[in-house]
Amino acid sequence: MSVQVEKLEKNMAKLTIEVPAQELENAIEKAYQKQKKNISIPGFRKGKVPRQMVEKMYGKEIFYEDAANSLIPDAYEKAYEECSESIVSTPKVEVVQIEAGKPFIFTATVALKPEVKLGTYKGVTVDKVDTTVTDDEVAAEIDKERERNARSISVTDRAVKSGDETVIDFEGFVDGVAFAGGKGENYPLTIGSGTFIPGFEDQLIGKNIGEDVEVNVTFPEDYQADDLAGKAAMFKVAVKEIKEKELPQLDDEFAAEVSEFDTLEEYRADVKKNLTEKREKDAKNAKEEAVVDAIIETAEMEIPDAMIETQQRQMIEDFAQNIQAQGLSIEQYFQFTGLTAEKLMEQVKPQAEKRIKSRLVLEAVAAAENITATEEDFEEEVKKMADMYQMEADKVKEAIGENGKKQMMEDLAVSKAAEFVVDAAKEK
Repeated sequence: MSVQVEKLEKNMAKLTIEVPAQELENAIEKAYQKQKKNISIPGFRKGKVPRQMVEKMYGKEIFYEDAANSLIPDAYEKAYEECSESIVSTPKVEVVQIEAGKPFIFTATVALKPEVKLGTYKGVTVDKVDTTVTDDEVAAEIDKERERNARSISVTDRAVKSGDETVIDFEGFVDGVAFAGGKGENYPLTIGSGTFIPGFEDQLIGKNIGEDVEVNVTFPEDYQADDLAGKAAMFKVAVKEIKEKELPQLDDEFAAEVSEFDTLEEYRADVKKNLTEKREKDAKNAKEEAVVDAIIETAEMEIPDAMIETQQRQMIEDFAQNIQAQGLSIEQYFQFTGLTAEKLMEQVKPQAEKRIKSRLVLEAVAAAENITATEEDFEEEVKKMADMYQMEADKVKEAIGENGKKQMMEDLAVSKAAEFVVDAAKEK
């Protein structure tokens, strides 16, 4: 196999990859063996048609697509490993030549890691973040815990008010005609949650159990169902249940129930301590982000679109895995939110670009300051992972592999570079 690299504009490159004719022949034969059981030609038993006869009847090209699909992944991976350039995008592949008896040739157009010209990166000035936690913030945090421990009590002697948990039946109509998906029975709805169309919940305030209500609303212009977007609708609603939250008393008994402390005073002090720690951690992250943003402002780099697109797709893939862990597929997410894959790609683009720029400038800082990760750094990180996953360190290393170790060492160096520029920064 041979690889030729042609540099293109805007940090792009074209790899021309040539696979020997014999490997193509082997792939064609493999494709024939895979497909022959499904091929029928008069005069031959199914699955027993000679390859030469199949190619005579349908053309030699019949097996080319499968052969190419089997050759390209391995050939590209070998070319990637042989290439001295730093490739930072998925390849766009185009077949140049595929013909029995000749080498198989295809191209892979890829993005290359752009060169970064650093501006000011030591001693940049950023705003200081206030980490003070007020008594009101402590009280608000404790109120959240009271909300989580509240009891729901059925109410029968008053009308609906904001904050109530109701159970309703409803049916929606547009121009007097019921529409699909507009009917529900025994539906739990918290008034003021914003779960339903704007204006729907407000019109239930003041209504009593057993009372039939006509709710008039207008669907938003960007509503996910195109046939309802922007249209006026009327819902017939029956209020079946009203429940209100009863918050626990704010006393020592409550503190003992929700924490490891015996008194409210101790519990309040612990809440303040935890809020302060979180505020300080958030401030540290905000400072790092501000410092890196300032370094990006004075740095010069030309990021290829293909690199950004690859990062966008990776972010969406990670997001899809996260929501799948919660029992929701990406298709269901699109259905519920009205988003599309294209819209989501556009939404994550600014964040994708920022991630790339942040990584590139920190890699450049690491190179400029000779910042590297040591074996001790690696061993420490492995120990953390072993403790987290309750595995032996050797098993973690085995799972990581050499490529994983290389990536981890690069990540550790970037983290060290981030610490370096943050420590060198000034606050105002």
